[in-house]
Amino acid sequence: MSACLRFTRRVWKSFVDNKGHDQNCIPNLSILTAKPGLVEASLKIEPSHLNRVGTVHGGLIMSLTDTLGSLAVATKGQYMTGVSVDIGTSFVKPGGRVGDILTAKAEITGLGKSLAYTKVDFYNSKGQLAAYGHHTKYVGKSAGHAKDVKFSEDGESVIEGEDIAE
Repeated sequence: MSACLRFTRRVWKSFVDNKGHDQNCIPNLSILTAKPGLVEASLKIEPSHLNRVGTVHGGLIMSLTDTLGSLAVATKGQYMTGVSVDIGTSFVKPGGRVGDILTAKAEITGLGKSLAYTKVDFYNSKGQLAAYGHHTKYVGKSAGHAKDVKFSEDGESVIEGEDIAE
């Protein structure tokens, strides 16, 4: 497993261990792959993820846009992933029903000293684009944390900081 994937999963675990929104809403989120600037994840749709017509609730997609945008920042080696300043999502097709798997791909589109820009694409179990989102984060005070790392270009190894095995 790549160092980037190990690190991103560790950051995700810290979200869940916090016992906040992510733990209550999406504890079964699976981080599938992570490379610097890119994270892919999946979520099995549960009854609590549905709207009143029986399909994925838009609020779930918004929460995932927020969380996955943050995890995209983590793929750059930042343990603390900043705070949201702008977030939005457009809905294209139904995301799925109970038991379906929703997949997502989040990537960094820009990362500066103060702001990180991400985009997230969501796919239903038929492989159709279900929604897409954007997430801007203020990262100016989050860089430089003791648990930050620097990855090799391909994300396979840590070249600065501590690589903690799972």
